[in-house]
Amino acid sequence: MMVVPDSGQAGLRAGAGAGDGEEGSTDASRHEDPAGPANSADSAEPDARFTLANERTFLAWSRTALALVVAGLAIVQLLPPFPGVPWGRHIIGTPLILLGSAVAVVSYFEWTGNQRALRRGEPMNRSRLPVILAMTIAIVGLVAAALALLSGVGRN
Repeated sequence: MMVVPDSGQAGLRAGAGAGDGEEGSTDASRHEDPAGPANSADSAEPDARFTLANERTFLAWSRTALALVVAGLAIVQLLPPFPGVPWGRHIIGTPLILLGSAVAVVSYFEWTGNQRALRRGEPMNRSRLPVILAMTIAIVGLVAAALALLSGVGRN
């Protein structure tokens, strides 16, 4: 280990400032958890692994929401119109955009609810998102298939 002579620059030493209110410390008030503070009598700071796993799940749902919105926009703007069904692109793309918006909002509420449950030591609620996604995507797929068949029939 190398020793550096102290020339009046104590703040440059490793670890200086940590915990003494300087720039290197972490101020909990700047990073408020929407689930509420962990200092109440019925809640405790959860294991960081669970908190980070909850956050990773939220971020995965956010990526899914973004992908749905982008896919819906791409369908509406870039897909060629169905012959004989000019509104077909909008019927397929708009529900995907709305689904992406709903997933973004619901995932946030699920994240805060899970964080609150972790802090209180309660069981977490089951996610509603897989059912919402599966049903909506299945319906959009069936509508897309029907439109593809309908536009093919109109050409013949």
